[in-house]
Amino acid sequence: MSLHKLARELEETARQTAEMVDGITASLLTLGDTSIDCNAARSTAIRQIVVALQMQDRIEQRCRNMADAARKLADLSDGGDAQAAEGVWSTLALDELRDESLSGIAARTNSGEVEFF
Repeated sequence: MSLHKLARELEETARQTAEMVDGITASLLTLGDTSIDCNAARSTAIRQIVVALQMQDRIEQRCRNMADAARKLADLSDGGDAQAAEGVWSTLALDELRDESLSGIAARTNSGEVEFF
């Protein structure tokens, strides 16, 4: 069960990584679009890059947490019991990984204002 969860989380992280790259690509296309005023293009590209940087921070945190979870799962003898394995996930710092119902939601919601972490 826990390794299946790890696999799902890795797939979600791959999806978020692809979305981050799409954001960077969009900013490059915006900067290269000659039909957009230079100032407007720069402003739009800056917003797109900031969002991509925020995504990278979240992806890095996800990866560190999953690596920690994988090490803890590996330490469980013979796969351990399911409750102990689920306990590994409950200790992670990122809510998105702790709560199955939240997985992937952050990438599909618009938080409004762009802010640095």
